[in-house]
Amino acid sequence: MNKTTNILAISTAVISFAAMSCAQGPNAQQGTAVGGLGGAAAGAIIGHQTGNAVGGAVVGGVLGATAGNAIGNSKDQQQGTSRY
Repeated sequence: MNKTTNILAISTAVISFAAMSCAQGPNAQQGTAVGGLGGAAAGAIIGHQTGNAVGGAVVGGVLGATAGNAIGNSKDQQQGTSRY
């Protein structure tokens, strides 16, 4: 692994775990993790095409984690599994 890949992996993990700590229900937690990792991967690919893979991964990870949390939280509320 090169330096960029290491930075990408570490930043994605930190962002995902930080966002997941705010998630309440089981679907929100899973959605945050999956969305963060998926968003980081997509952001890295898009960022690589524009010359900034790490920046793309960070932005994609944050946006993916946020969207995944919102979707999972909504599902938790529908199912009554929210921990509020």
